[in-house]
Amino acid sequence: MAYSNYFNPEETLDREGIERLQAERLRSTVAHCMGSGFYRKRFRDIGLSHEDIKTLDDLQKIPFTTKQDLRDTYPFGMASIPLSKCTRLHSSSGTTGNPTVILHSQKDLEQWANAVARCLWMVGCRPEDVFQNTSGYGMFTGGLGFQYGAELLGMLTVPAAAGNTLRQIKFFTDFGTTVVHAIPSYAARLHEVMCERGVDPRRDTKLRTLVIGAEPHSDQTRRRIENMLGVKAYNSFGMSEMCGPGVAFECPEQNGMHIWEDYYIVEIIDPVTLKPVPEGEVGELVLTTINREAMPLLRYRTRDLTRILPGECPCGRHHKRIDRIKGRSDDMIILKGVNIFPIQVEQVLVQFKELASDYLITLDTVDGSDYMTVEVELAGSNIDDYAALQTLERNITRMLRDEILVTPKVKLLPKGSIPQSEGKAVRVKDNRKQYQ
Repeated sequence: MAYSNYFNPEETLDREGIERLQAERLRSTVAHCMGSGFYRKRFRDIGLSHEDIKTLDDLQKIPFTTKQDLRDTYPFGMASIPLSKCTRLHSSSGTTGNPTVILHSQKDLEQWANAVARCLWMVGCRPEDVFQNTSGYGMFTGGLGFQYGAELLGMLTVPAAAGNTLRQIKFFTDFGTTVVHAIPSYAARLHEVMCERGVDPRRDTKLRTLVIGAEPHSDQTRRRIENMLGVKAYNSFGMSEMCGPGVAFECPEQNGMHIWEDYYIVEIIDPVTLKPVPEGEVGELVLTTINREAMPLLRYRTRDLTRILPGECPCGRHHKRIDRIKGRSDDMIILKGVNIFPIQVEQVLVQFKELASDYLITLDTVDGSDYMTVEVELAGSNIDDYAALQTLERNITRMLRDEILVTPKVKLLPKGSIPQSEGKAVRVKDNRKQYQ
C-alpha cells in the first residue's frame, strides 16, 4: 500500500464531504439495525420507521441507547447479524450485574484496525518504528485494538501486555522501542522504575512517541510525562462500545482529538435535559456508529464529558475535534452541594514539583457531614523537614479550595505509599456509600 501524508482518503474530506458521507452511512446503518430485535422493537414502539431517517437532522428522532440497554439484552440481543457471521466479542468485567458485550464481524475488525492505524500514522508512526503495547490483552480492547492497528501500519510490534515493569524497560532498551502505548499513571510508573534502575530514557532508549488514554488526565500531567520520558505524548480516546481505541486521536498539533466522522456521528448533550449544547460547551458525548456491521449503536450515551472545540485545526483535517475527557457524568463527586471532578484535583497537584504522580481522594461521612481527604505522594524520600511539609500542605489545601470550592484535608505520604492497581488507576474511594 502506498502512503502519503494521510493514511486514508477520508481524512482529506471537507465538511460538506464528511456530512454527505455521514448521511449516506446513517441511512444504511439505521436500515441495517432493523436486523436487531432490540432496535426493531424500539422503532416500532414509538411509531418510527427506518425510512423516516433521511438526513442528519433526522437523527434526533431516534431515542438514546444506554449501557443499561446492553445489559438488559445480554448477551447477544443487540446483534444486527446472525451470530454465525460474528468473529469476535469483547466484554466488560460485569462486576455490578451483567457485563456489556460488543460483537464484531471480520469487516468490523478490519475497519477497527484501519482506524487505529490512521491514528498512529497521523502522529508520525511509520513501518520502521518499533511499537510496544503495555495494555492488557483479552477482553480489554486496548491490547488487541492497538496490536492490529500497529500491524496494519507495518510496525514491528511488541505485545508486552500489562505489568512487569522491569521487563517492559528491558524491552525498551533491547528491542529499540520507539513508540509505546500506556495509560498515564503507568507511564509515570515506568519513569519511576527507570530512575531507580539508573536508566535514562533519553540516553538509554529510542523512545520518541507515547500514546496515552483510558484515564482522564490534565494537560499538565501530559507535559510532565513528556518531560519525564523525553517523548511527545498524544491523547487517545476510545471505548469498548465503539470498538475500542481509534475513535478519536490527537494530531501533531496536540490541540484536541480528531473524531473520525466517517465512522461516528458525534453529539454533545446536557446530561440532565438531554438537549444539545452549543459548540464549545461541555456536555455528555453521544456517538452513533455508521461503519459497523455486527452491532451498530444508535445515539449511544457514553457518559464521558467533553466539548467540541470550535474552529479549524492547523493540520488541515476537517473532522471535528473533541477536548480531552473531563470526567464521566456518573463519576462526578458531589460534596457539600458542589460538583467536583477528580481531574480538577489533579490539575492543582501537578503544579507542585515536590509531589509525585500518585494520589487518592477519599470521601467519608462523619456525624452526618461529608469530608474529603486528598492523599498524595511526595516526589522525594526526604520527609524530615516538618515545617516545610506543613507549609506545603497549607499551600496545596489553599489551591484546592480555590479550585473545587470546598476545603479538603491534605495528607503528604512517602513515595510508594498509595497501592498500585492493575489497569486504570483508582483515584476516588467513596466510603459514604456505607452510610446511605
